Amino acid sequence: MGICTLNKSDMNKKYTLTLVLILLSISISFSQDETHETRNTVVQNGVGLGTIIAIVISWSQNKSILWVIIHGILGWFYVIYYFFTRK
Repeated sequence: MGICTLNKSDMNKKYTLTLVLILLSISISFSQDETHETRNTVVQNGVGLGTIIAIVISWSQNKSILWVIIHGILGWFYVIYYFFTRK
């Protein structure tokens, strides 16, 4: 009759997509500065795309903050590892 039900899988997909969009928007907003000096600081201290992907993959697989931190530090290494070892 108009009642919308979401199963757990759909909710996880929506949550993961929301997390990716938030992290990407934060990363993009930090990289949009105009001066050269500020830009270099952001690039050195900012969050990279590999880190964002690793965080999202880690959270969707493990649901653990500790693993998110560890995989976020590893960045692209974890993304590549996940690509070759996923089922």
